[in-house]
Amino acid sequence: MDETNRQQLYDHAKKWVLEAGYHIKDRIDDPLSIDTKENPNDLVTEMDRHTEKVIAEKIATTYPDHKLLSEEGFGHDISDLAGVVWIVDPIDGTMNFVHQKRNFAISVGIFIDGVGEIGLIYNVMEDTLYNVQRGKGAFKNGEKLPNLEDRKLEEAIIGLNNFWTSENRKVDEKKMQKLVRKVRGTRSYGSAALEFAFVAEGIVDAYLTMNLAPWDIAAGVILVNEVGGITTTADGKELDMLNKSTVLTCNPSLYHQIVNEYVDLK
Repeated sequence: MDETNRQQLYDHAKKWVLEAGYHIKDRIDDPLSIDTKENPNDLVTEMDRHTEKVIAEKIATTYPDHKLLSEEGFGHDISDLAGVVWIVDPIDGTMNFVHQKRNFAISVGIFIDGVGEIGLIYNVMEDTLYNVQRGKGAFKNGEKLPNLEDRKLEEAIIGLNNFWTSENRKVDEKKMQKLVRKVRGTRSYGSAALEFAFVAEGIVDAYLTMNLAPWDIAAGVILVNEVGGITTTADGKELDMLNKSTVLTCNPSLYHQIVNEYVDLK
Protein backbone atom coordinates (compact mmCIF):
# COMPACT_ATOMS: atom_id res chain seq x y z
CA MET A 1 0.00 0.00 0.00
CA ASP A 2 1.47 3.36 -0.99
CA GLU A 3 1.74 6.27 1.42
CA THR A 4 -1.25 8.17 0.01
CA ASN A 5 -3.59 5.20 0.42
CA ARG A 6 -2.17 4.44 3.85
CA GLN A 7 -2.86 8.00 4.99
CA GLN A 8 -6.38 7.84 3.56
CA LEU A 9 -6.95 4.58 5.41
CA TYR A 10 -5.86 6.21 8.66
CA ASP A 11 -8.04 9.27 8.04
CA HIS A 12 -11.12 7.10 7.47
CA ALA A 13 -10.43 5.00 10.55
CA LYS A 14 -9.98 8.07 12.74
CA LYS A 15 -13.15 9.70 11.41
CA TRP A 16 -15.24 6.58 12.00
CA VAL A 17 -13.87 6.00 15.51
CA LEU A 18 -14.58 9.58 16.56
CA GLU A 19 -18.08 9.48 15.05
CA ALA A 20 -18.81 6.26 16.92
CA GLY A 21 -17.53 7.79 20.14
CA TYR A 22 -19.66 10.90 19.77
CA HIS A 23 -22.73 8.70 19.22
CA ILE A 24 -21.98 6.71 22.37
CA LYS A 25 -21.49 9.87 24.41
CA ASP A 26 -24.78 11.30 23.15
CA ARG A 27 -26.59 8.10 24.19
CA ILE A 28 -24.70 7.37 27.41
CA ASP A 29 -27.72 7.96 29.67
CA ASP A 30 -30.20 5.97 27.56
CA PRO A 31 -31.63 2.77 29.08
CA LEU A 32 -29.35 -0.20 28.36
CA SER A 33 -30.19 -3.62 27.01
CA ILE A 34 -27.59 -5.88 28.64
CA ASP A 35 -26.81 -9.52 27.85
CA THR A 36 -24.09 -11.90 28.99
CA LYS A 37 -21.81 -14.03 26.83
CA GLU A 38 -19.43 -16.70 28.11
CA ASN A 39 -20.02 -15.95 31.80
CA PRO A 40 -22.12 -13.59 33.96
CA ASN A 41 -19.32 -11.01 34.02
CA ASP A 42 -18.82 -11.02 30.24
CA LEU A 43 -21.30 -8.31 29.31
CA VAL A 44 -22.49 -7.06 25.95
CA THR A 45 -24.93 -4.22 25.26
CA GLU A 46 -26.90 -3.09 22.26
CA MET A 47 -24.45 -0.19 22.05
CA ASP A 48 -21.55 -2.65 21.56
CA ARG A 49 -23.41 -4.30 18.71
CA HIS A 50 -24.59 -1.04 17.14
CA THR A 51 -21.10 0.50 17.22
CA GLU A 52 -19.48 -2.54 15.64
CA LYS A 53 -22.23 -2.81 13.01
CA VAL A 54 -21.79 0.81 11.94
CA ILE A 55 -18.00 0.50 11.68
CA ALA A 56 -18.34 -2.83 9.82
CA GLU A 57 -20.73 -1.27 7.30
CA LYS A 58 -18.39 1.68 6.68
CA ILE A 59 -15.45 -0.68 6.10
CA ALA A 60 -17.46 -2.91 3.76
CA THR A 61 -18.72 0.05 1.74
CA THR A 62 -15.42 1.90 1.45
CA TYR A 63 -13.00 -1.04 1.38
CA PRO A 64 -14.90 -4.13 0.17
CA ASP A 65 -11.67 -6.15 -0.14
CA HIS A 66 -10.67 -5.56 3.49
CA LYS A 67 -11.39 -8.09 6.24
CA LEU A 68 -12.76 -7.49 9.72
CA LEU A 69 -11.96 -9.41 12.91
CA SER A 70 -14.25 -8.22 15.67
CA GLU A 71 -15.97 -9.15 18.91
CA GLU A 72 -19.70 -8.90 18.35
CA GLY A 73 -20.28 -10.99 15.23
CA PHE A 74 -20.14 -8.54 12.33
CA GLY A 75 -16.69 -9.60 11.14
CA HIS A 76 -15.35 -12.32 8.88
CA ASP A 77 -14.16 -15.85 9.57
CA ILE A 78 -10.42 -15.17 9.37
CA SER A 79 -7.65 -17.79 9.33
CA ASP A 80 -4.71 -15.47 8.57
CA LEU A 81 -3.74 -11.81 8.43
CA ALA A 82 -3.11 -11.63 4.69
CA GLY A 83 -4.26 -8.41 3.04
CA VAL A 84 -5.77 -5.61 5.11
CA VAL A 85 -7.41 -6.73 8.34
CA TRP A 86 -9.27 -4.41 10.71
CA ILE A 87 -9.34 -5.70 14.30
CA VAL A 88 -12.09 -3.89 16.18
CA ASP A 89 -13.45 -3.74 19.72
CA PRO A 90 -16.46 -1.41 19.67
CA ILE A 91 -16.50 -0.93 23.44
CA ASP A 92 -13.49 -2.23 25.34
CA GLY A 93 -14.45 -2.17 29.00
CA THR A 94 -18.16 -2.95 28.69
CA MET A 95 -18.50 -3.55 32.43
CA ASN A 96 -17.16 -0.05 33.06
CA PHE A 97 -19.51 1.30 30.39
CA VAL A 98 -22.48 -0.33 32.13
CA HIS A 99 -21.59 0.39 35.76
CA GLN A 100 -19.53 3.58 35.63
CA LYS A 101 -20.30 5.25 32.28
CA ARG A 102 -16.58 5.93 31.94
CA ASN A 103 -13.23 4.13 31.61
CA PHE A 104 -14.04 2.41 28.32
CA ALA A 105 -12.66 2.83 24.82
CA ILE A 106 -13.16 2.12 21.14
CA SER A 107 -10.17 0.18 19.84
CA VAL A 108 -9.24 -0.25 16.17
CA GLY A 109 -6.05 -1.86 14.92
CA ILE A 110 -5.30 -2.26 11.21
CA PHE A 111 -2.86 -4.93 10.07
CA ILE A 112 -1.49 -5.15 6.53
CA ASP A 113 -0.09 -8.55 5.58
CA GLY A 114 0.40 -9.38 9.24
CA VAL A 115 2.08 -6.12 10.26
CA GLY A 116 0.35 -3.69 12.61
CA GLU A 117 0.24 -0.40 10.73
CA ILE A 118 -2.50 1.78 12.27
CA GLY A 119 -3.93 1.90 15.78
CA LEU A 120 -6.58 4.06 17.43
CA ILE A 121 -7.76 3.93 21.03
CA TYR A 122 -10.47 6.45 21.87
CA ASN A 123 -11.26 7.05 25.55
CA VAL A 124 -14.79 8.17 24.82
CA MET A 125 -15.87 9.99 27.97
CA GLU A 126 -12.49 11.71 28.42
CA ASP A 127 -12.45 12.66 24.71
CA THR A 128 -8.87 11.38 24.50
CA LEU A 129 -7.58 9.82 21.30
CA TYR A 130 -4.40 7.75 21.23
CA ASN A 131 -3.32 7.10 17.66
CA VAL A 132 -0.39 5.64 15.80
CA GLN A 133 0.83 5.02 12.28
CA ARG A 134 3.80 2.67 12.27
CA GLY A 135 7.01 4.61 11.81
CA LYS A 136 5.33 7.99 12.20
CA GLY A 137 5.07 8.17 15.97
CA ALA A 138 2.39 7.63 18.59
CA PHE A 139 0.19 10.48 19.73
CA LYS A 140 -2.23 11.50 22.44
CA ASN A 141 -4.68 14.18 21.29
CA GLY A 142 -2.18 15.33 18.69
CA GLU A 143 0.86 15.48 20.97
CA LYS A 144 3.64 13.01 20.22
CA LEU A 145 4.41 10.48 22.92
CA PRO A 146 8.13 10.13 23.69
CA ASN A 147 9.93 6.81 23.71
CA LEU A 148 9.68 5.03 27.04
CA GLU A 149 12.39 5.88 29.57
CA ASP A 150 14.19 3.23 31.61
CA ARG A 151 12.46 2.36 34.85
CA LYS A 152 13.53 0.38 37.92
CA LEU A 153 11.05 -2.23 39.11
CA GLU A 154 10.95 -0.58 42.53
CA GLU A 155 9.67 2.60 40.86
CA ALA A 156 7.17 0.92 38.55
CA ILE A 157 3.39 0.86 38.49
CA ILE A 158 2.05 -2.42 37.12
CA GLY A 159 -1.42 -3.02 35.72
CA LEU A 160 -2.83 -6.33 36.95
CA ASN A 161 -5.92 -7.57 38.73
CA ASN A 162 -6.26 -9.65 41.89
CA PHE A 163 -6.43 -12.95 39.98
CA TRP A 164 -2.63 -12.98 39.69
CA THR A 165 -2.07 -12.89 43.44
CA SER A 166 -4.95 -15.17 44.47
CA GLU A 167 -4.59 -18.95 44.72
CA ASN A 168 -5.33 -20.40 41.29
CA ARG A 169 -4.42 -23.16 38.85
CA LYS A 170 -2.84 -21.02 36.12
CA VAL A 171 0.04 -19.08 37.66
CA ASP A 172 2.38 -19.28 40.66
CA GLU A 173 0.67 -16.68 42.81
CA LYS A 174 3.50 -16.67 45.37
CA LYS A 175 5.89 -15.21 42.80
CA MET A 176 3.29 -12.67 41.77
CA GLN A 177 2.83 -11.64 45.38
CA LYS A 178 6.58 -10.98 45.48
CA LEU A 179 6.23 -8.81 42.37
CA VAL A 180 3.43 -6.79 43.98
CA ARG A 181 5.60 -6.22 47.06
CA LYS A 182 8.54 -5.21 44.87
CA VAL A 183 6.86 -2.56 42.69
CA ARG A 184 5.72 0.89 43.71
CA GLY A 185 2.06 0.11 43.06
CA THR A 186 -0.54 -1.78 41.05
CA ARG A 187 -3.64 -0.66 39.15
CA SER A 188 -6.56 -2.30 37.36
CA TYR A 189 -8.59 -0.12 35.01
CA GLY A 190 -10.92 -2.71 33.48
CA SER A 191 -10.17 -1.84 29.85
CA ALA A 192 -7.26 -3.56 28.12
CA ALA A 193 -7.13 -0.89 25.43
CA LEU A 194 -6.72 1.86 28.02
CA GLU A 195 -4.13 -0.18 29.93
CA PHE A 196 -2.08 -0.41 26.72
CA ALA A 197 -2.53 3.31 26.10
CA PHE A 198 -1.30 4.10 29.61
CA VAL A 199 1.78 1.91 29.09
CA ALA A 200 2.50 3.75 25.84
CA GLU A 201 2.04 7.07 27.61
CA GLY A 202 4.45 5.96 30.35
CA ILE A 203 2.02 6.48 33.23
CA VAL A 204 1.84 2.71 33.77
CA ASP A 205 4.99 0.68 33.24
CA ALA A 206 3.59 -2.77 32.45
CA TYR A 207 0.25 -4.50 32.02
CA LEU A 208 -0.18 -8.20 32.69
CA THR A 209 -3.36 -10.13 31.92
CA MET A 210 -4.41 -13.74 31.64
CA ASN A 211 -6.85 -14.00 28.72
CA LEU A 212 -7.31 -11.42 25.99
CA ALA A 213 -8.63 -11.66 22.44
CA PRO A 214 -7.04 -9.96 19.41
CA TRP A 215 -9.58 -7.12 19.40
CA ASP A 216 -8.65 -6.28 23.01
CA ILE A 217 -5.01 -5.68 22.15
CA ALA A 218 -4.56 -5.01 18.41
CA ALA A 219 -4.43 -1.21 18.54
CA GLY A 220 -2.51 -1.24 21.80
CA VAL A 221 0.23 -3.50 20.50
CA ILE A 222 0.92 -1.09 17.63
CA LEU A 223 0.84 1.91 19.96
CA VAL A 224 3.23 0.41 22.54
CA ASN A 225 5.61 -0.86 19.85
CA GLU A 226 5.91 2.64 18.41
CA VAL A 227 7.27 4.08 21.68
CA GLY A 228 9.76 1.24 22.13
CA GLY A 229 7.71 -1.06 24.34
CA ILE A 230 7.49 -4.85 24.17
CA THR A 231 4.36 -6.99 23.97
CA THR A 232 4.36 -10.79 24.18
CA THR A 233 2.50 -13.51 26.00
CA ALA A 234 2.97 -13.39 29.77
CA ASP A 235 5.73 -16.00 29.55
CA GLY A 236 7.61 -14.32 26.73
CA LYS A 237 6.27 -16.01 23.60
CA GLU A 238 5.21 -14.29 20.38
CA LEU A 239 1.57 -13.20 20.32
CA ASP A 240 -0.97 -14.95 18.11
CA MET A 241 -3.11 -12.13 16.75
CA LEU A 242 -5.91 -14.52 15.76
CA ASN A 243 -6.50 -16.23 19.11
CA LYS A 244 -6.80 -15.50 22.81
CA SER A 245 -3.68 -15.57 24.96
CA THR A 246 -1.99 -14.23 28.06
CA VAL A 247 -0.43 -10.82 27.50
CA LEU A 248 2.41 -8.76 28.92
CA THR A 249 2.98 -5.29 27.49
CA CYS A 250 5.84 -3.53 29.11
CA ASN A 251 8.54 -0.92 29.35
CA PRO A 252 11.55 -2.75 27.86
CA SER A 253 13.75 -2.02 30.88
CA LEU A 254 11.41 -4.15 33.05
CA TYR A 255 10.44 -6.85 30.59
CA HIS A 256 13.05 -9.55 31.17
CA GLN A 257 12.96 -9.19 34.95
CA ILE A 258 9.18 -9.63 35.07
CA VAL A 259 9.17 -12.60 32.68
CA ASN A 260 12.18 -14.41 34.12
CA GLU A 261 11.73 -13.78 37.85
CA TYR A 262 8.02 -13.43 38.50
CA VAL A 263 5.74 -14.94 35.85
CA ASP A 264 5.50 -18.72 36.22
CA LEU A 265 2.53 -20.14 34.35
CA LYS A 266 1.36 -23.59 35.45
